[in-house]
Amino acid sequence: MSKIGNTAILFFFVVASGLLGTAQTAKVEVIGSLSYASVPVAVRKALQPQGYRITLDDGSVAAEIWLRRGVAAQEKKEVPGAIYSQLAESTLVGVISFPTAATDYRGQSIKPGTYTLRYALLPNDGNHLGVAPNRDFLLLIPAASDPDPDATYKFQQLVRLSCQATGTAHPGPMSLVQPQNGTEAGISKDEDEHWIFSTKLTVGSADLPFSFVVKGTAPQ
Repeated sequence: MSKIGNTAILFFFVVASGLLGTAQTAKVEVIGSLSYASVPVAVRKALQPQGYRITLDDGSVAAEIWLRRGVAAQEKKEVPGAIYSQLAESTLVGVISFPTAATDYRGQSIKPGTYTLRYALLPNDGNHLGVAPNRDFLLLIPAASDPDPDATYKFQQLVRLSCQATGTAHPGPMSLVQPQNGTEAGISKDEDEHWIFSTKLTVGSADLPFSFVVKGTAPQ
């Protein structure tokens, strides 16, 4: 083969290798049950036997998530500005683990570790207008500080617990959004560069389509 031919083949191989090296795609993988000793036993027992690993398009793992096995439903009612009104405030929804430093929806730093996720409604007052399209959030709490999955908290109690996740005077919120993909587990990016995890949450006897921002902050 000619020198020109060899050069062309080599060039093609280098270009093809480069394309393969950058062809990362975001994905959701099913993983086993939560076994971290840092999570209280009662919480682990309340979770589904499988979890989800969220990998972004750069190949980094954003989080691992385990949802609650079954969430008690309250009667669905009209709550101004809320999407998930079947959920009672402070309900434990699941657990999330960050393998590396992360940020909450406010942009606050969250240390690597494992956190419970409890449902909260943003207060319907002038201090919080425009923070998000809807009032539904999940508040992060260090798992070791939240040992009882059936505990209920008043809003200010929940805020104080969540402040332990941020180390600031503000709680650590993850924004719940309109369901994205029915009940199939998936990851997608919206126009605001938010990575949104979507799946189903068993609430009462029904599967509730359920989505929240796992990476991304509120528009400034």
